[in-house]
Amino acid sequence: MNVKLSKWRKGVGLRLPKSVVEATGLQPGDQFKIEIQGRELRLKPVVPVRRYRLEDLLAEMDRLGPDNQPELVDWGPDVGAEVIDDAYSRGEINLDDILRQSDRRSP
Repeated sequence: MNVKLSKWRKGVGLRLPKSVVEATGLQPGDQFKIEIQGRELRLKPVVPVRRYRLEDLLAEMDRLGPDNQPELVDWGPDVGAEVIDDAYSRGEINLDDILRQSDRRSP
């Protein structure tokens, strides 16, 4: 299949036929890494890193409803490095106390 470069602003663009886009599952806005070997070009898709926001995850949980929530599993008591023994965990101080201490240390 032959395609032709076309002038596009200050550069050139390559228009892909619909059949190529459908066969490869490409979408407008997909990004590619270009490898050059002599006069040959090789395009490799750049796989984006997915970033999730807590708000989106919680909204999806609400959308799916309680029937789709995973069951709770009791893994037993904390052991080893899981055990946190500090004033907050023992209930001797609360978050407000910690924030007040932090404010006093700030210049």
